[in-house]
Amino acid sequence: MTSQPIQQTIKNWHQLIKAADPEKLNELLADEVVFHSPVMHTPQAGKPLVKMYLTAAFHVLLPNQFQYLRQVLDDNQAVLEFQAEIDGLIINGVDMIACNDAGQITDFKVMLRPLKALNLVQQKMFELLQKQG
Repeated sequence: MTSQPIQQTIKNWHQLIKAADPEKLNELLADEVVFHSPVMHTPQAGKPLVKMYLTAAFHVLLPNQFQYLRQVLDDNQAVLEFQAEIDGLIINGVDMIACNDAGQITDFKVMLRPLKALNLVQQKMFELLQKQG
């Protein structure tokens, strides 16, 4: 059985999350990567923009009991279910990740539930991005 690129990509992703080191995104993201935010209706394209959004998500979610609950890998695609807790609210979500044959992430889609959690994460990320901007 041959190894699929997504297996190494997700291994690298988990190491990046464990280290909480968004600088490693420079290696993991393809230049043409596209990010599908749960709160924005248009995809965000390009490594600098995607890195900015993912870094903000790291700062909002990782310190709040963030953990992956399960994952499904197939071909160059992965679906990872996660959970975090912010201000007593359980946030449940899914990262849908696609990679190229070189193992770099080309597409990253995030879905969140429930609606209260989506609104809370949107507020926290907006505040963080406003401070940075």
